[in-house]
Amino acid sequence: MRIESSVTAISWIPSEAIEGMTRLPFDMGLFHYDDPPPDHIQSLDELHNKDAFREANELRAWIVVENGTITSHGHAGRSLLGSTRLKIGPRQVAFPGIALNTLRPEPTVTDTSVRFVQTVGGRMALPAPRRVSRKPFFQVASSVAWTTLALTINADGTSQHEVLGASPFPRHWIYDDNLNLIQKSGTINFDDWYRGAFGKNTPWGDQDSPALVTDVETAVERELSLILMREGEKKPKMRNLKEGETLVNQGDEGHEIFLLLDGVLSVEVDGEQLAEIGPGAILGERAHLEGGKRAATLRAMTNARVAVGDPEMFSDRALEEVASGHRREQQH
Repeated sequence: MRIESSVTAISWIPSEAIEGMTRLPFDMGLFHYDDPPPDHIQSLDELHNKDAFREANELRAWIVVENGTITSHGHAGRSLLGSTRLKIGPRQVAFPGIALNTLRPEPTVTDTSVRFVQTVGGRMALPAPRRVSRKPFFQVASSVAWTTLALTINADGTSQHEVLGASPFPRHWIYDDNLNLIQKSGTINFDDWYRGAFGKNTPWGDQDSPALVTDVETAVERELSLILMREGEKKPKMRNLKEGETLVNQGDEGHEIFLLLDGVLSVEVDGEQLAEIGPGAILGERAHLEGGKRAATLRAMTNARVAVGDPEMFSDRALEEVASGHRREQQH
């Protein structure tokens, strides 16, 4: 019996990921951001043909089991790179990304499972002259983006995935064997990537970067995040938090709604940590619904970036659905 499974990472550039002067060519329309990938991918090739992402790491593998014993195994995955579209006058010119060699160490085989690992990555074809953080202190070629995935396929037909590493930029979303979104990279750091992700500081040198991933938010949170970021009369205010800093404290008065754009926050009630929240989460809704006082302390476990919105932008019904989900999470 042949058993096949997969895990896929999609890497893309959200509009809130870049700050400072580096945003200028994006905001001028010379370069492009990416729309968020879908919650479910109908066809990875179709998404690629639409140039809807920068990279895709599809780790697909198989094993053959006979009489309960694994008799053979193999990789069937691939790497897909998107293009950088540069606006030149009225036209856009696409520059396909430059792929690096796919890294596939020898699988780890036991009597009951095989563990596969795959690293894919690349860089844009256009030069990016800049000062960098180490010798030679100047680079012309652009920085490298990548993901490293692991997939264990068991003889009983089950499988598990791991995100072993990823470049600190851009955003990485993880999809299961059915191409359903299941995890997101928790942090993104453009400056560290821009200044340091080249040469030895990549898996093609001698170093990978650990990846912090969090579970995905609910469908209603994704809907509200689009309203906050795209449908308001003006752009939302932004708050940057340092690791250890609090967004709100339990018992404080306040009605603002927050969208966590980057980083990980802890949810603390009466001094006890009840949950960890990752990018995409809508927060602060309970104070609006329950009398104007914060029900929990929200503390940054990493550096974080938050968009601040007015609760009047959203229906109470949608906010109540978000609140119900948060109550269930905090009870487990």
